[in-house]
Parts: sequence; structure tokens; C-alpha cells
Amino acid sequence: MNLLSAAAKISSLTMLSRITGLLRETLIARTYGASEWTDAFNVAFRIPNLLRRLFAEGAFSQAFVPVLGETSTKEGQEGTFLMVSAIATILFWSLILTVLVGVIGAPWLIFIIASGFNDSGAHEASVVLTRIMFPYIGLISMVSLSAGILNTYKKFAIPAFTPVLLNLSMIFSSWLLSPYFETPIYALGIGVILGGITQLAIQIPALKKIGLLPKISFGWGNIKNAWNHPGAKKVLKLMLPALFAVSVAQLSLIINTNIASHLTAGSVSWLSYADRLMEFPTALLGVAIATVLLPSLSRANTLQDDAQIAKLMDWGLKLTFMLAAPAAMALLVFGQPLAAVLYHYGQFNALDVAMTRQALGAYGVGLVGLILIKILAPAYYSRQDIKTPVKIAIRVLVLTQLANIILVPWLNHTGLALSIGLGAILNAAMLWRGLNQKGILLKNAGWLKFFIRLLIALAAVTVVFYFGAQQHDWIELRNTPMIRIGWLFIWLTFAAIVYLGSLWITGFRTKDFLYQAK
Repeated sequence: MNLLSAAAKISSLTMLSRITGLLRETLIARTYGASEWTDAFNVAFRIPNLLRRLFAEGAFSQAFVPVLGETSTKEGQEGTFLMVSAIATILFWSLILTVLVGVIGAPWLIFIIASGFNDSGAHEASVVLTRIMFPYIGLISMVSLSAGILNTYKKFAIPAFTPVLLNLSMIFSSWLLSPYFETPIYALGIGVILGGITQLAIQIPALKKIGLLPKISFGWGNIKNAWNHPGAKKVLKLMLPALFAVSVAQLSLIINTNIASHLTAGSVSWLSYADRLMEFPTALLGVAIATVLLPSLSRANTLQDDAQIAKLMDWGLKLTFMLAAPAAMALLVFGQPLAAVLYHYGQFNALDVAMTRQALGAYGVGLVGLILIKILAPAYYSRQDIKTPVKIAIRVLVLTQLANIILVPWLNHTGLALSIGLGAILNAAMLWRGLNQKGILLKNAGWLKFFIRLLIALAAVTVVFYFGAQQHDWIELRNTPMIRIGWLFIWLTFAAIVYLGSLWITGFRTKDFLYQAK
């Protein structure tokens, strides 16, 4: 399998997801602005997102995919089917209980997440939205189970496409259902649930095609047998430290959200809008590369092929630096044009653009670190070593919150974004150091020459971004939106041409990244 081709396929589908996600955020910004209602939605949506990362994309995937790859290699199709059915049964009943607790305990959850909303309209709206959206955790966790199976079998397209369905559901619900609600923001909550249903439905035919549609067991005896399955036990054992690792990262997010809820109204939304833009390159690059890396790394570890592991990591890290660095400079230098073109409509005013741009610049500081974590961590997970990332995450959490004590009084919501960025750089550096000490990274990889050539191209594209940001009054161009969009497209295209041309001049070639995995 050509990893670059597979990553490009995932990245293109992820781009479609992010484009629809940006359209969704643009519609929300235009319709609701940055207000207490959008703050309420973002806080309420953060809770099922947090649990999704605990149950699904975070701890579960980190434990499940390596064990699934090992089972597939050693036990074949029948053994794999029994394991995924046992895991699906355990996950299904755990999620039923979690959803019930979440719907009942919504007021207490909101108090923990955003105590600054207490006794306000935002508090009541966030409680209602939490109860509407909480079942999404059940739906999306089963989607993530399906995605883990499909990705392990190198069926990357369907899992990469499913987020598009959530975005489309939210767009159409906001557009069509908002007029029917006394509190229009509730339509977004309905859209989230509809999105979860469609995301799960599209996975079922793909799982049937490879003969791995899980069978969920009912009855206490069958559920007990699922708990006792050796593969399920191994996943659950690995999930415990993984849950803790992801919990540490999400705890930082909860603390930051709570702090933001005490700042100026709109702070939660400014961070959320900036976060959406920051997640665009994170998903296009980090998620795409990590998705193709983890199954290949797991297989190489099962076969004890250390040379293959080192080559896989070298490929992933160099590709990440080459693609993530210009994206970071775009957030740092070109933030106002991006925020203005995407969000500056309707209720979203010039102040909102300025505040979002500030958060974007802070996120840009740590963007490369945020993406590197997604590449470095799978090297640990594939070896079923989750304790090391946990220890690193704890240290980073403490240092991030200490940074908040200094940065937030000085920079307000921007300080929260900057602390996340600095924490990501530290996290990535510690993960890299650990892998290097274990001898996992390729020796004599030519990093000095690589970085010198990369910095030349990066300097060239930064000049383009700087002049592009200064050449137009991006706020005033609100009156001619199509012209503003056109200028953004021209500058981004020019930046891409300059960057790729500079890479070519300094000696980079596409064939250098055409890695064929076993």
C-alpha cells in the first residue's frame, strides 16, 4: 500500500469534511453571531465531544486498533469477528448507561464545565442542548468502532467521509428548523443527533462487505461472555491508561472552557471559531497521516520489524513538518483574512474578527506541535505502550495550567489558546525524545539538511502571507463578499505556488515521500 496515496485520499475526503464544517461555522456565525446562545451551544456540544474522545477517537481507538491488527494477523477472520462483536457488546451497553446518566445529570455537568453560566439564559439553553445532544455520544462511539475496523483493513474512504454528514445535518437543521423553535439555537442540537444517525448508517454496508459487522449480544449471560473474551480483556486493560491519558487532555479543555466562560461574553465562541480553523490543517495532515500510520505500525510491531517502524516514522515526521509548517504561518500571519472571509457576516462583527484572529495566531504558535503529537503518539500505541504518553500528558497539563495563570490575565482568551499551543510543543518534544531514547526513530535521517531546505521555503511563503494580509482592508471588503473571497483565493494560491516552487528549488521531490508499506 502506498502510504502517500492513502493519506492523500483521506486528506481529500477530510478536506470535504472541513469545508462543510467551515460552511457550518460560517452559517452559525452569520445567524447567531458570537453571543450567549452560541456560547451555550459550544459548551453543550463540548460535553458529548469530550466523551466521544474518551470512548471513541481517543482511548478506545488507541487500545482497539493495535489489538485488532494483532488479532487479524494471528487469528484470521473468525477470531477477529468474535473479538469485534465482544467489544461492540461491551461498548453498546456502557454507552446506554452513560447517555442515561448524562441526560439526567445535565445541570450538574454544565455547572462543572461552565460555572460562569450559572443563573443566566446561557445556562438554561446549555442544559437543554446537552440533553438533546447527549445521545450523540452513543452514536458516534459506535461509528468510531466501525471506523477502527475499516481503517485496520485499509478501507479508509468511508470513515474519512462520515464527518461530512454531521456538518450537512447541522447546516440543514439550522437553515430549515430554526424558525420553528422559540430558541433557534436548539435546531443545531437536533442537527447533531440527525448527523450521528446518518454517520452510523453509512458504516453498516461497508462492514457487511468485509464480513465484520459486529453482533451485539443481549441477555446477561451473553454480555458476561463478551466481558470475558481475551481480546476484549486486552483492549479494556489497555483502555484504562488510555482513558487517563485522554482524560488529562480533555481536563485541560474543560478548565480552559470554564475560564473562558468567566471572561467577556463571546470568549468561548471566539476560541471555538479559531479552533475550527486550527482543526482544518490538524485533520487534513495529522489525522490523515496518523490514520494510515497506526495500522502499518501495529503490523510492523506484531512482526517485530524494527527497520519498517523506523522508516514509517521518518516518512510521517518529515511529511508532517513539510505540510504543517506553512499552515502554522498562515494562522500566525494571515489570520485576519481567513477569519474575515469565513465568519464576517450577519451578526459576526469586526470585533469578533479581531478576537478570533488573536486566538488563531496563538494556536499557530503550537500548530506543528499539535499535529506532531498525532504522528508521534501512534508509535507508542502500536507497541501497546500507553503509560508513557499518559505520564507526558500529566506533566503538560500541569504546565499548561500554570501558563494560564500568567497568560490569561495578560491576554484574556488569547492566553488560553497560547497555553494550549505551548503545551503541544512541549508534549511533542517529550514524545520525540522518548522514541529517540528507545531507538525507534531512524538514525542518520538527515534532519539538519531537511530543516535548512524547509526554512528557505517557509521564509518565502511567510513573506507572501504578510503582504497578502496588508494589501487589502479585509473588514471593509465585507460589502463586496465575492471580491473578498476572490482575493483570499488568489493569495492562498500564490502562497501555495511560491511554497511548492521553493521546495522544488531547494531539492525536494515527490518521489522522496512515495513510501510503500508492507
